[in-house]
Amino acid sequence: MTRKPRIAVILGSTRDSRFGAKPAEWILEKAQARGDWEVELVDLKDHDLPLFNEVASNAWMPSADARATAWQEKIAAFDGYIFVVAEYNRSITGALKNALDQAYVDWNRKAFGVVGYGALGAARAVEHLRTIGIELQMVSTRSGVHIAGADFFAVHPLGQQNQPLSAIEATVGGSAKAMLDELDWWTRATMAARAEARTKAA
Repeated sequence: MTRKPRIAVILGSTRDSRFGAKPAEWILEKAQARGDWEVELVDLKDHDLPLFNEVASNAWMPSADARATAWQEKIAAFDGYIFVVAEYNRSITGALKNALDQAYVDWNRKAFGVVGYGALGAARAVEHLRTIGIELQMVSTRSGVHIAGADFFAVHPLGQQNQPLSAIEATVGGSAKAMLDELDWWTRATMAARAEARTKAA
């Protein structure tokens, strides 16, 4: 392989009071520490995405809104993704769903892992995200990070302890390593497959 995989850590909540920045920075540091990826934090709050209002998905025709095409160009530059997931009413945030809907071909045949947080570790939202990923022709890692229960309240400001994520490393560190290792395997596999497909099409 001629270059390092490019991985985006996508912060999927845009609320002013969000907790997601804390686990996003934590997994970003772990991903960067590998040394074999180029990793970037992509905060949805930094992207002025309208609610999806195109005639059709960009699988069928180019998007008309310049903000949508800018987003497509942004995510197209990456080979894999780590979604930092909050659970709202048993699903992912509206902001994350909208960001996924704004593109199609740009997500195709790429891998993703997840870091979920909440009382149940965003388990239901993560499962919903994985089914969305199937429709987007993506590959999900088996392992994911779920910051749940007592661990969640130990590191969340509302739990009054507000400890760093390192305080729960014994609980979630192993799953983080497994997710990152699986993401590496699938990202490199899909990169190679996409390169082979481009060669055959040329």
